Amino acid sequence: MAILKIARMGHPVLLAQAAPVADPTAPDMRRLVRDMAETLVDAGGIGLAAPQVHESLRLFLWRDGDTLRALFNPELAPLGPERALGWEGCLSIPGLRGQVPRFTRVAWRGLDQNGEPTEGVAEGLAARVLQHENDHLDGIFYLMRMEDLSMLGFAEELARVQEQAR
Repeated sequence: MAILKIARMGHPVLLAQAAPVADPTAPDMRRLVRDMAETLVDAGGIGLAAPQVHESLRLFLWRDGDTLRALFNPELAPLGPERALGWEGCLSIPGLRGQVPRFTRVAWRGLDQNGEPTEGVAEGLAARVLQHENDHLDGIFYLMRMEDLSMLGFAEELARVQEQAR
C-alpha cells in the first residue's frame, strides 16, 4: 500500500469529467482502492475521490460509520427538495471551510470493490459527503456550490471566531 499525493485546486485533473471504471475488480483498481484508503486515513478525511489522487476515474471512498466504503460509477439522486447549509472542507483545498447547501437525503447506487451492485440511502453528514465526493467526479469543487462567499474562511480563523463566541 502507498500514500498517494493529493491533487490541489488548480490541477486540471480536478476540473475534468472522470471516466467510468470498466472493471472494479481489476488488480489496478484493487490497488487504487487500497492506496486511496491509506491516503484517506493518513489525511484524516472522511471522503476521497479518485481525481483527488490524480486518477480521472468515477470512484470515491467514504467513511460509513466505522467502515470505509468504495463506490465505483456512482449515481446519486436527491430524495426530496429539502436542502441544508453545512460546513465543508476539502483535502484538495487545505485549510479552507465554507457553508454549502446540499440535499439532506440522497439515494445512491453503483458498484462496490467486488464489482457487485450496491445501493442505499444517506442522510445528514453521509449525504453531504457523498454529494461532495460525487461532485469531484464531475470537476466541481464545493466552492462552486456556495451561495454566500462571506461564509468561506480559513479553518483556523473560523475556529478562533467560534471559540470567542463561546
